[in-house]
Order: sequence, then structure tokens, then C-alpha cells
Amino acid sequence: MTEPLSARPLAAPLRPSACPGLLRIVPALDGGICRIKLPGGMISAEQAQAVADAAERFAGGVIEATNRANLQIRGIGMDADSLIAMLLDAGLGPSNPASDDVRNLMLSPMAGVDPQQVLDVRPLGARILQSLENHPRLHELSPKFALSLDGGEGLAMLEHSHDLWMSALVIGGQTLIGFGLAGCPASHSPLAAVTLDTAHEMVIAVLELFLDQARPDQVRMRDLLKDIGASRFIELLAARLPHPLDTDPLITGWQRRPAQTNAHIGVQPQLQSGLTSVGGVVPLGRLTPSMLRSTAKLSVELSDGTLAMTPWQSVMLRNVPAHQSGSALDCLRAAGLLCGADEPLSKLIACTGSAACAKGLADTKADALKLAALLQSNGVSQAIHLSGCTRSCAAAHVAPVTLLAVSDGRYDLYFRHAERPGFGQLRERDLTIEAVGALLIADSRSSTDD
Repeated sequence: MTEPLSARPLAAPLRPSACPGLLRIVPALDGGICRIKLPGGMISAEQAQAVADAAERFAGGVIEATNRANLQIRGIGMDADSLIAMLLDAGLGPSNPASDDVRNLMLSPMAGVDPQQVLDVRPLGARILQSLENHPRLHELSPKFALSLDGGEGLAMLEHSHDLWMSALVIGGQTLIGFGLAGCPASHSPLAAVTLDTAHEMVIAVLELFLDQARPDQVRMRDLLKDIGASRFIELLAARLPHPLDTDPLITGWQRRPAQTNAHIGVQPQLQSGLTSVGGVVPLGRLTPSMLRSTAKLSVELSDGTLAMTPWQSVMLRNVPAHQSGSALDCLRAAGLLCGADEPLSKLIACTGSAACAKGLADTKADALKLAALLQSNGVSQAIHLSGCTRSCAAAHVAPVTLLAVSDGRYDLYFRHAERPGFGQLRERDLTIEAVGALLIADSRSSTDD
């Protein structure tokens, strides 16, 4: 029996936040925003159909793939309660309404099926999510407090900074869970490791210790570590756990194997013989209802009836029979997804921009399309981030190239630099999109001539 709308928890949680959630619609220039957090980035075909229907009926028909492997609906009108009710009926909400903000755990979109994984982390991930939903103390965490867990997959987002990151590693023939604080496995080594059967206990202890130690204004792990330092945090953590933390130099000196580049695009073999995963990029992170419906229908016809959203703003179909992978790729392309890494638009990300955000200084989406066309015509494909302001909402880590809007249609150009903070090294100021394209094309030709 369907629960009546009046009995459902549609009000926002007690803790104020500017971040949208499923139960809290946040206003923007183009209407309300609703963010749907997906466990491990996974959504069933039936749920995807519900998202498409909700976006079409109660919003402006814009669905965004986020860089945390979630979905959000933009342009929500006056009947937000009906939109929320439709999503709840589809099982897209939390089991505990108070936990909507804190279900921030990122897994690889190929967790459990990646040939390079050393561990299927999905069972551990499920336990962590269950605790985030049902442990009242953890609901005090900030909506921005985020965790990541990887099992050594070849396809994994390793560059996004997380308050707590975890990686499976093998030391002396034993599989352990190494972890770090306020960083990422692409740049940092673990501070310690625990056995698999104590990993869940460690996660809860880390989160509770953070809440015990942090002041109200310290909402992220990095804020707390500025005061007490990582070494002191690990000391306090060890005192809370019944099992010792392993800080062997082989662990604290361990480096995560780099992830495969562009493996979220095209066809990837799976661990399971005869099966593949097939992926395509959502152009500039924007899905139409028809695109989502087509992809959902395809998942039923050719895969396992689920979609895996990725932190690269793309969609993957898992468990596609190898002999049907080509057809799946063609169908994704026909649905409007970008299925080739050589397509410049597949490597461009852009925030909402001035078209829908009051803080945006330029229409970044429109400018990104112009830039992609310029690069395409010259055979150049490069990872580029267009940001309408300094908040950098569209990118969770620094891109190789960043265009920071300074006015309508004009940008400062930055190149990522290990020794420069923020976006990196400033290359040129106040460029038009045409000038940016010319410079990047010239740089590309210069580097290939060397």
C-alpha cells in the first residue's frame, strides 16, 4: 500500500544546508534543484524512468549527471512535493529521512566486475551506507563530508579529494583496507590499514572521532587536521579501536596503481568471462528525459537492467554480452551519449554558468560547445574545465586545463601545475573562446612537432 503524501518526511532536515538533496529543493535561477544520491552510483532502469518522468512533469526536463556519480533534476516548479513523492515511490530516497545528506560514498562504477580489482568492495560499501543511514550520530556530518572506497579497480576515480578514502591493497599475501584522511589515493599513501573484517568498525570510529573533535565550523576533515594534525588523529583513533591499526612501512609507503585513462568510455572487458561494460559520456553533464529513457530501455534489452553513473559524468551498462557490446555502443551513441575519447566534447566539463546560476559570469555550457566545435575541426581532444566562478562546482579536482570566467564570453586560462595552488599556472588573461581554441590548437601542434 502506498504511503500517503502527508505521512512522508518531505521537510528538510534540521541542519541547515545550501546543498540540494532529494528532500530539500534548493532554488536557482532556472528553478529548484533536487539531488538524488545513488548507492554506488547504481540506478535501476525502472528508477531511471521515474527520474525522467519526474523531470518532465514537474521540472524543466533537465537532468544532470554529477561528478559524485549522482543525478540531479533542475528547473523544478511549484509542485515540488509531487516530484519528491514520485522519486520516493521509486525507491530513490533514503530508508531514514535524516540520512539524506550524508550518504556520500563513492565506489568504482565497475566495482565487482573490474578485471584488475583485488577485492569486491560492494559488501563493505553496503554496510557503510547502511550505517550512514541508520546511525543517528552520523547524521550530524556535513552534506559535503564524503568517503571513497576502491578495490584496486582499473576504472576508479582516484583524484577527487575525500574526507576519508579507502583502498584495498595486498601486503604479504593479505588483503587489507588502507585509508587516508582529507586526500586521495592518486596523491597520498595510506596513514594505516585494517583487516577487511574490521574495516567497517574503523569507518564508524573515524566518523565518530571527527564529530567528537571538530568544532561546529570545522565541517570537513581538512579543517580539523589543521588543528590537531593527521598523526594525532590516528593516535586518538587507535585508542578507540579494539584491534590495532597496521602502520607497517610497506603500508604507509604504498602507492595506488594509476587508473586507466578514459576507461569509462567505450567497451571494457569484465572480470566475468564473456561480459563487458559499455559506457558513454553525458554531453556537458546534461541528460534529457528521452536520453535517460533510451539508456534505461537499452539496459533492460542488452545488460542487467541497471545503469552505473560515473564521476566522469558518464553512464555505463554492465554485464553486456561481449558479442552485443558493439550494438550497445551504437545504441548509446544513438541515444545522444559521447562514445569516443577522441570527441573533444567527451572531455569537456562545464558548470551551470550564468544561464542558471546567479554567481556565473559567463554562459559556460554554450561556450563549451563553441570550444568543442573549434577543437573538433582541428583534431584536438583535451580535458578542459570551464568554471563560471571561483567556486569550481563542476570539478571535484583540478583539471589539466581550466577556463575561469571573468566576464560574459571571456576567460582566464590556467594549466594544472603541481607547485601552484588553485587551478594552477595562469597562462593568459581575459581570452575569448576563439582565442582559447587557437592557443590550445597551437599548443597541440607544437607538442606533436617536438
